[in-house]
Amino acid sequence: MKIGNGFGILATALAAASVWPALAADPAEWSAPVAPFQVAGNVHYVGTEGLSAYLITTEAGAILLNATLPENAALIERNIESLGVRLAEVKLLISDHAHADHVGAMARIKRDTGARVIASEGDRWALENGRNQGDNNYGIQPFEPIRVDQVVSDGERVRLGDVELTAHLTPGHTRGCTSWSMTVNDRGTPREVLFLCSITVAGNTLVGNRAYPRIVEDYRTTFAKLAVMRADIVLTSHPSVAEVLEREQQRARGDDDAFIDPALLPRLVRQFSQEFEQTLVKASQP
Repeated sequence: MKIGNGFGILATALAAASVWPALAADPAEWSAPVAPFQVAGNVHYVGTEGLSAYLITTEAGAILLNATLPENAALIERNIESLGVRLAEVKLLISDHAHADHVGAMARIKRDTGARVIASEGDRWALENGRNQGDNNYGIQPFEPIRVDQVVSDGERVRLGDVELTAHLTPGHTRGCTSWSMTVNDRGTPREVLFLCSITVAGNTLVGNRAYPRIVEDYRTTFAKLAVMRADIVLTSHPSVAEVLEREQQRARGDDDAFIDPALLPRLVRQFSQEFEQTLVKASQP
């Protein structure tokens, strides 16, 4: 069965990634180590079994996108160093959204690397105050506050050495949820990579959200925006959503193109937008 068509596996993975806030404890796989691996070109996976972190190498240093849980800081740093990248060579830390399971280790990694933190204005308050924003069914998930060094706007490009990343504001999951795109050289072929910020509801209050009153409008705007975007490779903050680890296993079995799946982004947008509308209908019922 081709990974990109694994709807049963995908549905299970999406459910697991979406219910975290309601759980009493973090899933064990969120801190389970995974050997780092190359995804495509200069993009590497350095996260855990259940939470993604991506290292992008450039001629002027490295970029780390997401940092996972606070207790994983040392693990993420070891993964980076195992690729031959010294911590001092990490120059930029990028957040796609300000939830503890994705930025919890970022403050420590910032101290250990001296890197600059980049995020959107919508998530700046949450990052700098060390807590998620918006009404939800799981409360506050605190993390060590992170000073944001550069705020990006929609369509803004961030460059380090020979790499350029473009910020795409895709709010809803958080106020400042930001997807990032770049072009990689994959065995001589340019590929469009999208680091997709979460588009699940995941416990967010959709009706009567006093802390985030625009949440429904933002979700719908984000789905419409992503519906017309294109990506050869989609990478997500929970690896299960894009079957990142399964694709790596498939590639190890001989499928060199396991990560290339232009149909994945529209498939995810369709599924999550439908789930969003269904959740909204239920939340609107008396």
